[in-house]
Amino acid sequence: MEQEIDSFIRFLATERGLSDNYQLSTRRSLSEFAAWCSSARELTAAGDVTLPLISDYLAHRKRGGLAASSIKLIVVALKIFFRFLTAKGRIERDPTETLTLPRIERYLPETLNEMQVEQLIDSINTTQPLGLRDRAMIELLYASGLRISELANARLENFNTDERILRVTGKGNKMRLVPVGRRACDALAAYLSTERPKLVKPRSSSEIFLSSRGTKLTTVRLWQIVKERARHSGLEANIYPHLLRHSFATHLLGNGADLRIIQEMLGHSDISTTQVYTHVDQQRLKAVHRKFHPRG
Repeated sequence: MEQEIDSFIRFLATERGLSDNYQLSTRRSLSEFAAWCSSARELTAAGDVTLPLISDYLAHRKRGGLAASSIKLIVVALKIFFRFLTAKGRIERDPTETLTLPRIERYLPETLNEMQVEQLIDSINTTQPLGLRDRAMIELLYASGLRISELANARLENFNTDERILRVTGKGNKMRLVPVGRRACDALAAYLSTERPKLVKPRSSSEIFLSSRGTKLTTVRLWQIVKERARHSGLEANIYPHLLRHSFATHLLGNGADLRIIQEMLGHSDISTTQVYTHVDQQRLKAVHRKFHPRG
């Protein structure tokens, strides 16, 4: 089965163009399943896999404490893997054909209100070292709803200052154009003209945001910077980079933006992913109604 998995991952990389992270996640799910089949059932051929065996494996992972969301990822990996093998004629029948995805309880994303975002950004002292950089980073996260990986990979040649547009590469290596708000553009201009030139070293590349050593900032380091800045802002909320993306979408919707436009700016392939923000906005409206209506 491992040889079949290798062939499938090559297919994802070369013909589907899916991201390295997606390939690694899918390989891990499939390899763990193959290892369990070998050790628990002494089975190594993909053609011998049956639906009851898959169900036993998923029950085993559930008993081990794996969350429903993680089990869903395993199910998706197995379904596309065996569909691939069936299409290529390597197995006679797809054992996952009638396998259903587990139901997952949907949680509404956390968000900051507009005043909290203002407090977070205004708390950054731009006269201190790296203050201009960090303010520009957080302004851009909120202004454009970027994922943290998209922020890390944002490059100078992809930022059009006149049009206030940034070209980013999202999940699945999909390119999209995102608008950059005026205040974020001002923060970026201050950083690019004053602070970034001091960070540039001979080995520096064209990423917009550089470390103090002139290298590209990792997603882990970006996450740490946001947490550090949040800690000094005086806000009690648990602030992390993706929270700013949630806030970006919720505030757009609350101020009348069309859901399809928000979907495009976030880079969601499915509108149902974006629709969660309509529920967030409904919660906000209900809270306002309860607070201010005489019979709320």
